Amino acid sequence: MFRLLGNKKLIFLLACLIVFIALMGLTLGERKTLTWPEKLVKDTVSFSQSLFYRPAAITADFFDNLGMLSNVYEENKALKRKLSDYAIDAIRLNVLEEQVGRLEEALSFTERQKQANRYIWHFAEVVSASPDPLDQTININLGEKDGIRENMAVATVDGLIGIVRNVAPFSSSVQLISAIDYRVDSTKAIAATTKEDVKSFGMIERYTAEGYLEMNKIESTDPIKDGDTVLTSGYGEVFPKGIIIGTVVSRGVSDSGITHKAMIKPAASLNGAKLRQVFVIEVPEP
Repeated sequence: MFRLLGNKKLIFLLACLIVFIALMGLTLGERKTLTWPEKLVKDTVSFSQSLFYRPAAITADFFDNLGMLSNVYEENKALKRKLSDYAIDAIRLNVLEEQVGRLEEALSFTERQKQANRYIWHFAEVVSASPDPLDQTININLGEKDGIRENMAVATVDGLIGIVRNVAPFSSSVQLISAIDYRVDSTKAIAATTKEDVKSFGMIERYTAEGYLEMNKIESTDPIKDGDTVLTSGYGEVFPKGIIIGTVVSRGVSDSGITHKAMIKPAASLNGAKLRQVFVIEVPEP
């Protein structure tokens, strides 16, 4: 009986070995189709992998996008800094070009003036302007140490703008000719003539609300006419001779009915807030 049982075990082991070898042959062989158990296992494994792969892929894509957003943010910051620097550089360039243009114009102007007269033209920067509309003054960066004295005339490349009123060691105050008023003792009238005819003569005594200089005491026979260029005559020894003041825009009989008056459009801007560079005119001693 024991011998029969032993033979059954041996036969079972041999059968299992044959099945195992057959399976190995089936799996190792090159096949185009899968068996249904393999298909079942494959589908089960694929489904299980998909349950984990999709969330993992979504999570990975999310963090990748965060990284990309961070890079884009840093690139945008760098680009904004470059654009800001470019804008600042462009502004600086425009300011420098404007300054160079004004300095070249001033240099050319002084060279022409040296040939026209023997005045000394002190170049000055305007450092401030009075905000008070009743105080028509500007402050410049030249003073006693630079040879500036009270009552020196002040002009731009366009024409006369004022007179030095107060002088400190390193700065001075300039009263604009827009403050001229014959009713105020602190202002000085300007003796004037014209470029077209030196026989013309009048006194600029007032600045009108319309922005004109009023020239009075003109003789009825005076040849002054519209369009003439008005200059300082040099009489009175306050304003040196030959400085452009403006252009005649109208002429008529004065209020007294005896003499004539003319309205002069200033050649230079008298808006202190817009003035940048000026010249203080020194007349050398004879």
